[in-house]
Amino acid sequence: MAAVVQERYGAEPEAVLHAARLPRPGIGPDQVLVRVRASSVDRGTWHMMAGLPYAVRPVSGVRRPRLPNPGRNLAGVVEAVGSGVTGFAPGDEIYGTAASAFAEYAATAPERIAPKPAGLTFEEAATVPVSALTALQAVRDKGGVREGRQVLITGAAGGVGSFAVQLAHAFGARVTAVASTPKLDAVRALGADHVIDYTREDFLAGPRRYDAIIDIAGNRGLRDLRRALTPRGRLVITGGETDGRWLGGTDRQLRARLLSPFTGRHLGALISSEHADGLRDLTARIDAGTLSPVVDRVYPLTETAAAVRRLLDGGVTGKLALTLPDA
Repeated sequence: MAAVVQERYGAEPEAVLHAARLPRPGIGPDQVLVRVRASSVDRGTWHMMAGLPYAVRPVSGVRRPRLPNPGRNLAGVVEAVGSGVTGFAPGDEIYGTAASAFAEYAATAPERIAPKPAGLTFEEAATVPVSALTALQAVRDKGGVREGRQVLITGAAGGVGSFAVQLAHAFGARVTAVASTPKLDAVRALGADHVIDYTREDFLAGPRRYDAIIDIAGNRGLRDLRRALTPRGRLVITGGETDGRWLGGTDRQLRARLLSPFTGRHLGALISSEHADGLRDLTARIDAGTLSPVVDRVYPLTETAAAVRRLLDGGVTGKLALTLPDA
């Protein structure tokens, strides 16, 4: 099968990712084989590709990548199911996550996939799983966002942020979205009530206080973020990276958790989980018209390195998809 592979870690996608032919994966009795029609890239793609920060290597492989490629998101058609699998059959259109999804076929567990939303193309559906699940868990589960709450979302035009704005708006919150100048109109269209251009003003400097801050981008200090919260407000850190090779910004997340019991506010971080229940929740919202992916551009699988490069350059609004031809 066609695939994009890497044999070593490296920060430059053009030097690490390349096209190759691999054997089609086999499946066990509790697995599903998917004919991949589309995938997508996110920030986690780069971390697994680069092996940075070093804290990811117990999962990705200590000296070299454990998996053929860093892809995780997929949408496609069930090719085969193991003898112990129920609920899926060959021909079903699905979306979800798998290890090494940058390939024509991928093996995954049935609890990591769900029926594809009928109104989405495969390319659109493949942009949803990791980013939208992260947004849902950050906004609803960790942020406690509901009707009437004041919510601040940094990185609002990115992959996670574009879903977070829509979800917070759908929950009835008053959403303040932080983005750069070219992306302000896009986040307004997603449902933001107020937008702040971080290139022109300090988004934490005003008098407004927030019931929840979903911190997806940037590296503002915990003291500044805490001051912008209401007395019982909640900070959820889902991103905010540094160039540190060992921790890469995760130290700020750890400090938030340690500080939280002493502040009266909930300061925490999110490690998202990927599961079928969350995907089915997202599907219901997509089918109802309250959530939709924003696809900036679609690349063929052979141009995966170019897609990761565009992501690193920071000009993306929403998500980047990868497409594979139909069998």
